[in-house]
Amino acid sequence: MVTQQQKPAGNESTSTIGREQGALTCYFRGEFVPLADANVSIMTHAFLYGTAVFEGIRAYWNPEQEQLYVLKAREHVERIRNSAKVLFMDEGLPSVDEWVGLIVELARRNGFREDAYIRPSVYKSTEAIGVRLHALAHEFYIVATPFGAYIDTDSGIRCMTSSWRRTADVAIPARGKIVGAYVNSALAKTEAMLDGYDEAIVLSWDGHVSEGSAENLFMVRDGTIFTPPVTDEILEGITRAGIMRLAADMGMPVVERAIDRTELYIADEIFLCGTGAQVSPVVEVDHRRVGSGVPGPITTAIKDRYFQAVRGNLPEYGHWVVPVYTR
Repeated sequence: MVTQQQKPAGNESTSTIGREQGALTCYFRGEFVPLADANVSIMTHAFLYGTAVFEGIRAYWNPEQEQLYVLKAREHVERIRNSAKVLFMDEGLPSVDEWVGLIVELARRNGFREDAYIRPSVYKSTEAIGVRLHALAHEFYIVATPFGAYIDTDSGIRCMTSSWRRTADVAIPARGKIVGAYVNSALAKTEAMLDGYDEAIVLSWDGHVSEGSAENLFMVRDGTIFTPPVTDEILEGITRAGIMRLAADMGMPVVERAIDRTELYIADEIFLCGTGAQVSPVVEVDHRRVGSGVPGPITTAIKDRYFQAVRGNLPEYGHWVVPVYTR
């Protein structure tokens, strides 16, 4: 069962709260509480078996406007509700509007004047041993913290093709952000980093390029942008959809199709994208230089426009962002 929701308040100060975790506020069991006070038992089903879903949402600080913008809040809420449905946790959740209101209110209460990361999660809250999804209670929480770059977005990153394959839809569906499934991402990421790379590229079970360890992938060849289809075991990325919209608006064709591993070796440009990754140029794959070995012009143009949009500087993409602070 889900706890009763508390309506967001509207008149608290937006002054910055301390950056220590104990000074951060979260939403937990129906109220805003100090993060340090939000605890669950180690017998909680989600802790024992990974039976939880989550979203990662960025909020961008615009110093010129003195405004914090939450990026694509509604799309993230809609996706977490879909992920929750996969794990039998969709009953009793707040509406999309209520959830967006809680997210914005949490950012406001924390008084962020810097980029931040907001993570809502729905989890199996029953304290029980036993692998199953049915007949278990569920609750939700939202945490928020200051957050900078996850991977490099300027000079470019080096990637390797991982020996780990992306989980298939018939095993653990990648289109749902299921907590336990991210062990697959962790295996790929750690393998790459311990081998001296910045990031992993993971293949589907039939050998096609799927995505990064936790990012969608785009490849440029002869002026056309390609990206794997949603049927190649990828997360149906919100940033991915935004990049496709930006590219179309900039007159750059985007094609969804299967991509072979060796196509990456002869690509003109490659970049990864996601809420955490943002837009990250790839300059090397499996010891092969991508293009000229520096971020390419198409990647750079898309990245620059993306960062303008998410910080609220492009009115035509104003519907992407929700301002936190009222004036």
